[in-house]
Amino acid sequence: MIDLDPTLSPAFGGASPAERDVKTSLLRGWRRRCPSCGSGAMLKGFLKVRDACPVCDEDLHHHRADDGPAYLTILIVGHLMGPLLLWAFVEFRPEPLVIVAIFTTGCTALSLYLLPRFKGAMIGFQWAKRMHGFDTTNRFAQK
Repeated sequence: MIDLDPTLSPAFGGASPAERDVKTSLLRGWRRRCPSCGSGAMLKGFLKVRDACPVCDEDLHHHRADDGPAYLTILIVGHLMGPLLLWAFVEFRPEPLVIVAIFTTGCTALSLYLLPRFKGAMIGFQWAKRMHGFDTTNRFAQK
């Protein structure tokens, strides 16, 4: 049986790991760069996250972005395009087919722009807060 020493945990006065700057890692994630070094590409496709940074070898496979970036994208695009659609319809009274074509294109383009950036920012936030396996320190050392 493995004995664990809980006194090495920061909760019991053990050494806590160095704080990671949330703002820096969010901005690096927004730029789709590694939250650790800021130079390696985080994504290897449109939304596929690399297993590790090609520059600093930081593990990135721990992320749990899941549906969060999609929800944020829908929230932002909806709040921007909804009032804009109402304003354009009241102000200009375009033909329905014209307004549908313009706003469908706008919503699609804005969504394609924001989705990978929100995913990168969410992974950067998880890295900064040491969530989901990004904590490299062992909280309970084996004796």
